[in-house]
Amino acid sequence: MNFYSKIARLGFLDEDFSAKTPNVAPVNIKASDQSGPFRASLKGREALLIVSASETDANMLYATSFFAPDPFILLQYRGRKCLVMSDLEIDRARKQAEVDRVLSLSLYQARLRKIGTANPTTTDIVEMICREKGIGSLAVPANFPALLADELRSKGFVLQVRKDPFFAARERKKAEEVKKIRDSLRVAELGLDAGIQALKKAKIGRNRYLYLDGSRLTSEKIKTIVNTTIMAQGWVPSHTIVSSGDQCCDPHHEGSGPIKSNTSIIFDIFPRSQKTGYFGDLSRTVVRGQASEQLKKAYVTVQAGQEVAFRMIRDGADGKEIHQKILALFEQRGFPTGKTNGRMQGFFHGTGHGLGLDIHEPPRIAASPATLRTGHVVTVEPGLYYLGMGGVRLEDVVVVTPTGNRNLTRYPQFLEI
Repeated sequence: MNFYSKIARLGFLDEDFSAKTPNVAPVNIKASDQSGPFRASLKGREALLIVSASETDANMLYATSFFAPDPFILLQYRGRKCLVMSDLEIDRARKQAEVDRVLSLSLYQARLRKIGTANPTTTDIVEMICREKGIGSLAVPANFPALLADELRSKGFVLQVRKDPFFAARERKKAEEVKKIRDSLRVAELGLDAGIQALKKAKIGRNRYLYLDGSRLTSEKIKTIVNTTIMAQGWVPSHTIVSSGDQCCDPHHEGSGPIKSNTSIIFDIFPRSQKTGYFGDLSRTVVRGQASEQLKKAYVTVQAGQEVAFRMIRDGADGKEIHQKILALFEQRGFPTGKTNGRMQGFFHGTGHGLGLDIHEPPRIAASPATLRTGHVVTVEPGLYYLGMGGVRLEDVVVVTPTGNRNLTRYPQFLEI
């Protein structure tokens, strides 16, 4: 008696399906690196499968609108979404998850034990459900667990690995998604303003160090001010950047140590909503005191680079062309990009990236071609970085429209405080 027959004999078929559902015979195993696009409409024996924790997997969160810290199972088949949840999460999932059905993990484990599986695994659970529903082919994301994939193939399932984006619809944001990103931007702006206010209150010492409430002002202190402001709103800050001086020349240097006057200070703040999962992303560059003439020139040049992007971003625009135009402008204004003493300086990162449930997601505005479409939400963040001068980065977020773009960022740009 085969696996499916045992299930049918014990009456374990899902009530959504009759006992006439055909047995799924073993099928030929296909290569795991299917490169072609998976059909948007799943046929009868095909399903979409994700096994992950939605707190850390944007695809799972997008599909379910349900936050959970531990991995769970999502199957999408015949136009329906089904979750398999532990006893710990099942009641909450039934209230909050935007799916058609929530099944009990413990019930399936009990069923499997009755037919001789002493210690049911995730593979066993997926197999039982798929046999019940007559599913033989599974579309899985690129980050699908390798061991689980191997085990499912060994049981005769065909796995079709989708390249990112797993859900193409994630790239083009709906109006409610744009609002969620805008809400996260507002919180980023609150955090930034708290940091700016601390710099305004800081006193400049004779040694050029900044002092706040009698103590040297450090990057760590400002990050604490920014992050606590963000957390008070119900958002989560992560790796907030407050770097100064030559630290700015490493664009992802989070910043450390005391801050001096008359030097560049880069804020890069990207909070995530604990309620919706959507990110904001915001960068500003300031100087407490007086900026050098070279830094002032770099600042207005970066602003001009942003304006190039704002003029060019629209439905159908090529991200690579936008990026190259900005690089050319910087070169013309005396800010070349390349290695100096073995270190990259100038403008050596992308102009922008998609923003949503991931902090970095498609499309990119960078050296590789990418066509912008209405509904894309992208950052616009050119920068210039030179040892001895420091760095400048300005970052706003725009939503692409048929005829242009709309800036979702409100915080003003100014250099000197």
